[in-house]
Amino acid sequence: MTMTISTPADRETATADSDPELAARFEREALPLRDVLLRGARRLTTNEADAEDLLQDTLLAAYKGFRTFTPGTNIQAWLFRIMQNRWINNFRRKQRRVDEVTMDGITEGALAAGTRRAPAAPHSVEAELFGGIADDDVTAALGALPEGYRLVLYYAEVEGYTYAETAAILSIPPGTVMSRVYRARQRLRIALAHKAVGRGAELDDEIAA
Repeated sequence: MTMTISTPADRETATADSDPELAARFEREALPLRDVLLRGARRLTTNEADAEDLLQDTLLAAYKGFRTFTPGTNIQAWLFRIMQNRWINNFRRKQRRVDEVTMDGITEGALAAGTRRAPAAPHSVEAELFGGIADDDVTAALGALPEGYRLVLYYAEVEGYTYAETAAILSIPPGTVMSRVYRARQRLRIALAHKAVGRGAELDDEIAA
């Protein structure tokens, strides 16, 4: 069985970083989950091409880092964690590109009015969940959550899995998923509320200065 990931150059790099036994294990344990991963990628992206790109990116990163996977643990959760990290990194790069308005995107009328017009970002779950969260404060708040809370929030809220499906992916009871999602939301609200209060105080100080 031959693993197909991205370009031939990428496959050569991945093979050089591995060994035949490790490659065989990856093909046996990880590649059968390709369809499951593709469904997750489709939930995160705006079209089939982007979903395929995210899947390939995830599989390549997983293959290169497969030595770090602990045999006997939940490989599906491990793969989805890699996909989550790749998706967030790609999203942040996309946001930076959207924010960089070029002269080609500014009309003479906009210049005369002293305004700028940027191309609209594609609508997706990213925009819904991370739209205001391109903000580093929100990203930091998510990153500060305990991993157990962060993972259930990701699968249940970002990917759209049911609590039962999330429980199966993480090998925990559905009741634990419900409890962790609730507590994760509470922690996020508290953390972001503190940030908002802090920023408000800073703004008051600036105005008073």
